[in-house]
Amino acid sequence: MGRLTVLDLRKMKADNQAIVMLTAYDATMARLVELGGADMVLVGDSLGMVVQGHQDTLPVTLDEMVYHTRCVGRVLQRAHLVGDLPFLSYQVSPEQALISAGRLVKEGGAQSVKLEGGERSAPAIQRIVEAGIPVVGHVGLTPQSVHAMGGFRVQGRSEEEAERVLRDAKAVEAAGAFCVVLEGIPSEVARRVTAELAVPTVGIGAGPHCDGQVLVCNDLLGMNLGFKPKFVKRYAEVETTAVAAFRQFADEVRGGVFPDEEHSFAMARAPGRVARLYG
Repeated sequence: MGRLTVLDLRKMKADNQAIVMLTAYDATMARLVELGGADMVLVGDSLGMVVQGHQDTLPVTLDEMVYHTRCVGRVLQRAHLVGDLPFLSYQVSPEQALISAGRLVKEGGAQSVKLEGGERSAPAIQRIVEAGIPVVGHVGLTPQSVHAMGGFRVQGRSEEEAERVLRDAKAVEAAGAFCVVLEGIPSEVARRVTAELAVPTVGIGAGPHCDGQVLVCNDLLGMNLGFKPKFVKRYAEVETTAVAAFRQFADEVRGGVFPDEEHSFAMARAPGRVARLYG
């Protein structure tokens, strides 16, 4: 079985089958999230915060997105690969958006691209889709607009804001997006958007009524226990396990315990014998 396609994912909505999306930023994590059952793997510009240590996603470049998408794509066998278009790689013009999307597909190996914004991004989405590149929309809390929003704040709390989210989602769908990410909006707003769109919705901080859900892999794994947004459920506490393992390694090195004979090589006892580092 090959990778899931746009048609497969749209059929999942029609069949009322939940879509599982997870982020990944390198080949190791991509292999693990696919083994864990992900239907879609998003190489998000969230790597700016998760991998690079920035306070937001704005510094991430298109070259970096191409690189990380290529790393992830090398190992995926079934999951649909989505590459994020970073800040200022699509806002200048629809033509710029198409060129950037083309790089993510041609050089990064993405099957589809994701970009933020509703009505304002519709011309870019339409241009990309017309060229044969599938697009995932992203409305509600859009992290690339963090300064305009006054921080990472829930959107759509008032009736007026909720109507704007719905208009944005419909504009994205009308422009040709095959899927829409709904981030940081009230559950009842996400329920309405999901009911009114023919394409799948994938929620993050948008409640249980979307057609699918996405979380950042590092958040789900508890790799930074100091970071705990309301919408994140930790399914592990990898930070605790990893720090304990690193500490044990340090103690054994300092105490002369590691490496021992089991983890060391000996000289060959017979001619022609080759010691292998791996395998």
